[in-house]
Amino acid sequence: MAPTAALVQQRRADWAVRLAALLSAAEARPFDLRQWNCASFALAAVEAVTGNKPRVKVLPSLEASADSAGFPRIAPAYARAGDIVLASDPPRLGVVVEAGRAAFVGPRGLTHAPLTECSIAWRIG
Repeated sequence: MAPTAALVQQRRADWAVRLAALLSAAEARPFDLRQWNCASFALAAVEAVTGNKPRVKVLPSLEASADSAGFPRIAPAYARAGDIVLASDPPRLGVVVEAGRAAFVGPRGLTHAPLTECSIAWRIG
């Protein structure tokens, strides 16, 4: 099977600066169901890291929708900054910001949680 476009994307040389800029801009941006939700945050993070917004199918679950982008799954314990994660309770997508922690869109801006609360991660770049 030939690799998908998502699997061969590389991280930009300036990905850390671009991700930091996204996180700074999102720090106080509240959740909005149509404009700024966990999926739009995850897509923005992937774009910051790779320079490209992946094609994603809207499917019945966040897990299936995230899988449709074609990035490889990894155990959350192996996720590094810039990788995407899925947490539960409530189900939400986020981005790893540092070893052992991820950021998520919350009601008043970004919230943070340990990777131990995540069930799946996707390697980005």
